[in-house]
Amino acid sequence: MVQENLIRFSNVTFKYDENEPAALRDVSFNIRKGKWTSIVGHNGSGKSTIAKLMMGINQNYEGEIVVDGILLSNDTIDEVRRHVGIVFQNPDNQFIGSTVEYDVAFGMENQSIDYHVMHEIVDEVLTEVGMSNMKTFEPSHLSGGQKQRVAIAGILAMSPDIMILDEATAMLDPEGKESIMNLIKSIQSEHLLTVISITHDLEEAVNADEIIVMNKGEVYKQDIPEEIFKQGAYLTEIGLDLPFAMRMNYLLNHNYKYTTFEQLVNRI
Repeated sequence: MVQENLIRFSNVTFKYDENEPAALRDVSFNIRKGKWTSIVGHNGSGKSTIAKLMMGINQNYEGEIVVDGILLSNDTIDEVRRHVGIVFQNPDNQFIGSTVEYDVAFGMENQSIDYHVMHEIVDEVLTEVGMSNMKTFEPSHLSGGQKQRVAIAGILAMSPDIMILDEATAMLDPEGKESIMNLIKSIQSEHLLTVISITHDLEEAVNADEIIVMNKGEVYKQDIPEEIFKQGAYLTEIGLDLPFAMRMNYLLNHNYKYTTFEQLVNRI
């Protein structure tokens, strides 16, 4: 069964400034509905620019961007944003409310959702992300991982079709990263979300359904992880660190083969 493309970039070129090189050059790709797609690349590769274009934060680009069947334009930005939620790298940059529950409710207040309905939704989503016992806390009293859970709850409250993670685990320790990634996997399954992870961390990208590799503002390759990691030499050449299991596999077997930690242990 052919899966529906939820997001389509067609020949997209974008410059932050007319006097600077293009941040994106003739970028084309499709993202399938209900799948987890990781967009990877080093700093300056264009991956975060893609996220901003999807949200309509950056405009004045060449080409076409279609999100959930809507051609992105000045006239459709608000409609597109109702389909998309984004979790940023620095959780402090996305807090608006003075408490956890007010922050989660903020987007719904802007849409004039009934007060009682709004509070039911706040309780539901905070329970789902494991933060219901902290709803009266101030943001300054939360850890980085807890702040990201609140950001995710705020997105769930708006019932989007698409969740973008823009380096959302970059400021967390390994335990915090694993906890947030497991939470998002559970949420994706429960809500049938399309997840787009913008990251330079290939350990995080291993579990994606598809990976898009960006370099110097262009798409190098889009494929399943098994095929992407066959290009290990190129990935390291453009400044990406291979997952630990694949680095060890290369040292032991001198080949760039998609390898999980469990597979590596079994071979040893």
